[in-house]
Amino acid sequence: MAPLAPKPKSSRAAQKALERLSPFELKDNLIALAKGHAKSSAAQMLNAGRGNPNWIATRPREAFFLLGEFALGEGKRAWEEEGLIGGMPDPSDIARRLEAFLAARPDAPGAAFLRDALAYGVAQCGFDADAWIHELVDAIVGGHYPEPGRMLAHVERVVHDYLMKALCDGRPPEGGFDLFAVEGGTAAMCYIFDTLVHNGLLKRGDTIALLVPTFTPYIEIPELDRYAFRVVRVEASATTPDRTGGSWRYPQEELAKLADPNVKMAFVVNPSNPPSVALGPAEMKQIVGIVRRKNPGLMLVTDDVYGTFVPNFRSLMAEVPRNTICVYSFSKYFGSTGWRLGVIAVHRNNVFDRKIAALPATRKSALRKRYGRLTLAPEKLRFIDRLVADSRSVALNHTAGLSTPQQAMMALFALAHLLDPDDAYQRLTVRIVHERRNALFAGLGLPLPPEDPLCASYYVDIDFMAWARAQHGEAFCAHMRAHYEPIDFLFRLAERSGVVLLDGGGFGGRRWSIRVSLANLRQNDYRDIGAHMREIVDLYVDAWKADRTLPPHPGTVRPAARTKR
Repeated sequence: MAPLAPKPKSSRAAQKALERLSPFELKDNLIALAKGHAKSSAAQMLNAGRGNPNWIATRPREAFFLLGEFALGEGKRAWEEEGLIGGMPDPSDIARRLEAFLAARPDAPGAAFLRDALAYGVAQCGFDADAWIHELVDAIVGGHYPEPGRMLAHVERVVHDYLMKALCDGRPPEGGFDLFAVEGGTAAMCYIFDTLVHNGLLKRGDTIALLVPTFTPYIEIPELDRYAFRVVRVEASATTPDRTGGSWRYPQEELAKLADPNVKMAFVVNPSNPPSVALGPAEMKQIVGIVRRKNPGLMLVTDDVYGTFVPNFRSLMAEVPRNTICVYSFSKYFGSTGWRLGVIAVHRNNVFDRKIAALPATRKSALRKRYGRLTLAPEKLRFIDRLVADSRSVALNHTAGLSTPQQAMMALFALAHLLDPDDAYQRLTVRIVHERRNALFAGLGLPLPPEDPLCASYYVDIDFMAWARAQHGEAFCAHMRAHYEPIDFLFRLAERSGVVLLDGGGFGGRRWSIRVSLANLRQNDYRDIGAHMREIVDLYVDAWKADRTLPPHPGTVRPAARTKR
């Protein structure tokens, strides 16, 4: 292959500048290149940079739309005017009317699910049947503000049951959790950071810990001027020799950093993003020991969105509940990123309330002023309720809360898991991502990594240098480091193959690592992606063997876009 035309000497410097962008913003540059390839070659763009799954959970959606049909009929039953206006559904005897509605449609998609949902609420939760069904019906028509603003009462109980099964392996800790339904996991992050700072639990310049690699906003938000936190990185290490998609663990000496009492809070994505591996029993034991004996005031935030892809998953909320804020999003497991469904869970006996009670008098006075319009005893306002108020700048607390149709959908997603005694849906989603991982490795020409029960396989983190070293030796790796930036590979891959992957270094991982999402393409596409990656490496190898270098790829500059996992 003839050498490419020389590019300006500044192009590598331009690549270094682009590497300062979030991977989620850089992806738009890569997408532009990949679209150009697709247009010129009639090939399909393969965007494995996105974490959005390409499946949807059908049973809870069938139930949602059937329940909506019933709810609309209930509104017309209450009051109908010229076929244009209906009334508010009547709660009296509404469960019996739902049973009659379903009996008339025994084979309708979602009918059996709704019958089971009614029975679950009554038998397992002790709900009054009419109150339970009326809450769902009123929620799905969306005719009222959420009441309570934090979360609808019956929905909260059902989602609590789901979290205890899905994130605590059915073995919840003593006591219970209060939940706040929010607009996805990203909204939860924003609310948590704000409330921690508003209430003096974290102050500008405080020391926090990040367990890395991690979702990039957890790296970027602490750098904002309003926070300017000092960040201690707790770094995971790959345990397989080739460091390509195998097991990851936090060494004892890394987790020991959490014992420093100067570390006020630690943030963890569990299973991680992008290594996609959950904390193991030894790591959990060490963290529990640190909290109990060395740093009892340590606050923890655990983002467990990928937990359902690890059978028998156990969250930090189960092991150190009083110190932990759990963030969970329904988006990945149920294929519902467009619904924006998330929840914050805080144990009812927690360190956050205790820290607020112990604040200095001057800070308490400022907080009494901040929350004084909400209650005559603002000092007794719990941390979870401060989250709700702060999410609406306090003054709009009376209109806080996730929209009621969203909460109805959230409840049905939760019930889909609770009403699946054999975990058939979970086993199916786990099988899908693992088969895609296997196809990727086949395309790469690599052996499968050792099986790890803690590996979610929602993403794969490929260490480019480890892969290149295994295939072509250390001399080739030294050549790559000397002449190219890591994103050069991603640019060439997008332009020549229409494949979009993300820079793993932007997630706090190794500089030459690459994140591949296994969620959003067909199985055979991942075999093709692996083959395309090998083709691009061959370009570098051919140039290296010919004692030349490829001019740094200039990439392209695109406007910033919204962050998506």
